[in-house]
Amino acid sequence: MDSGQLVGIIVGVVVVLAIIAVALYFNRKRKTVADRNRAAEMREKAEADQLAARDHEAKAARAEADAKAAEVEAERLRMQARGTQQEAQTVRAGAEEQLRRADEVDPDVVTTERGDTEHGDTQTRDAHPQEELRRDRGDRERPAASGDTAAIREDTAAERRDTEDPHGERPRNL
Repeated sequence: MDSGQLVGIIVGVVVVLAIIAVALYFNRKRKTVADRNRAAEMREKAEADQLAARDHEAKAARAEADAKAAEVEAERLRMQARGTQQEAQTVRAGAEEQLRRADEVDPDVVTTERGDTEHGDTQTRDAHPQEELRRDRGDRERPAASGDTAAIREDTAAERRDTEDPHGERPRNL
């Protein structure tokens, strides 16, 4: 081999090594750029995920606050219902007391407290000893005039007006 050939081989090897070095350099530079881009994308995705997580946390906090508000509202409604029930019981007790007083005043209603034996009600009590001594005004005996049906109808109509409230319900004895 001649020195010219040897120099040509060395120059050829150096050129090939230089080409390989340049290729490796650009390949590494391209990989670095690609890694930077991939890292930037990953950071953007992480930020988006953090925003989504904050959004979910905010929604969860809102839902929890709504649930607490609903609990507070439910408790308020329970308290209001208790108050309304107490008011209804008070009104009912007042109405029952008023009915009891009306029964005490009404001579046609037998009450255990008044002991109406002097009013001629002993026959009714003796005839049915198992029955309660109090009777509804609608069940009391009606005076029967001999053949006078118009008077009986008037007594019945007047009794209905006296015993029915504006809603059409009959009062009850206590």
